[in-house]
Amino acid sequence: MISVEQARERILAGLRPTAAEIVPLASAWGRVCAAAMASRLTQPPRDVSAMDGYALRAADGTLGARLRVAGSAPAGHPWDGTLGAGEALRIFTGSIIPDGADAILLQEDATRDGDGVTVNEAVTAGRHIRRAGQDFATGDVLVPAGKRLGARDIGLIAAGNHPWVAVHRQPRVAILATGDEIALPGEPIPPGGIVSSNSHALAALVRAGGGDPVVLPVAPDDRDAIAAAADAAAGADILVTTGGASVGEHDLVQDALAARGMTLDFWKIAMRPGKPLMHGTLGGVPMLGLPGNPVSSLVTAILFLLPAIARLSGLPGAPPAVTHAGLGAALAANDHRADHLRARLEPGADGALVATAFERQDSAMLRLLTLADALILRPPHAPAAPAGATVPIIRLDTLGI
Repeated sequence: MISVEQARERILAGLRPTAAEIVPLASAWGRVCAAAMASRLTQPPRDVSAMDGYALRAADGTLGARLRVAGSAPAGHPWDGTLGAGEALRIFTGSIIPDGADAILLQEDATRDGDGVTVNEAVTAGRHIRRAGQDFATGDVLVPAGKRLGARDIGLIAAGNHPWVAVHRQPRVAILATGDEIALPGEPIPPGGIVSSNSHALAALVRAGGGDPVVLPVAPDDRDAIAAAADAAAGADILVTTGGASVGEHDLVQDALAARGMTLDFWKIAMRPGKPLMHGTLGGVPMLGLPGNPVSSLVTAILFLLPAIARLSGLPGAPPAVTHAGLGAALAANDHRADHLRARLEPGADGALVATAFERQDSAMLRLLTLADALILRPPHAPAAPAGATVPIIRLDTLGI
């Protein structure tokens, strides 16, 4: 068995970002920028006012001075003249500063009387003026390649005058569940059968990670049926199977895919839950075989599939972020497998996070995983840890899954 870290490194090593495609700016949220986005203009294009008030010469803006109002220049309607001595121009937030002016008299610091205005607060040269290019200039890189685009990035790209964006194509993730006992939600459940949750949970996880899930029909425990179902994954960026990856006589995924030419990289990881995890290549398509137990399937997907989708999307493929919390209850010493304990998080007396592992850690108990806020990480052979000890955790409540 290999370690969690070794497995992730080997999975990511064979993945390359998907090709770029051009999408409308309105469709670019959550996608990964494939090329640096440089501004097509300067913002602001000229010196503009940051406030409502009057543009004037600083030398004229002394306390008590009365100036002639030469005109008005709302935002978007520049004034063509040059401001002279003893003159002021009515302006608003975003108005272009007229030639000759170098200061702003705030609206609340002025008294208007017909075509004149009185200065009630002395002005300072340059104050309340946004200089040309203060935000960015033509040619400045606004968003680098390899960044997942959020709302702020979308706004900045729009401000840079780009209606289209080059992004990496969303990775297509084919999902194949196997097992005679599997029934889809709402269908009749066979004797001894269970409702399939893995395909739906994994599809949602893929979407959350920025991928495009393709859920294949459930394949029964038959080598030919599994192999035929896997053929539908041709053209996907990665094939994910769930179930049938262990060593029982009905665990047929490895044999079925080997008959189709799968090259096996590794099988079995020193971790809990999720020991029977398989990785290989089928017809040039990377393949990840997840366990069938619902908790094992999702935990391994968090640890391995999410980074794989990130790498395919044009990101580095970093593992889920690890932070730390205090233990709410003591933990026994660990064995040779890295453990991932489902736990609740609560603020302690000092406000720091406290993680308390659920008493039962059965890999079939999906409800407890849904109630969990975090995974407590226990490395192989970790010694017993008392309540209050600091332990590493992965916060599930921040992953968006």
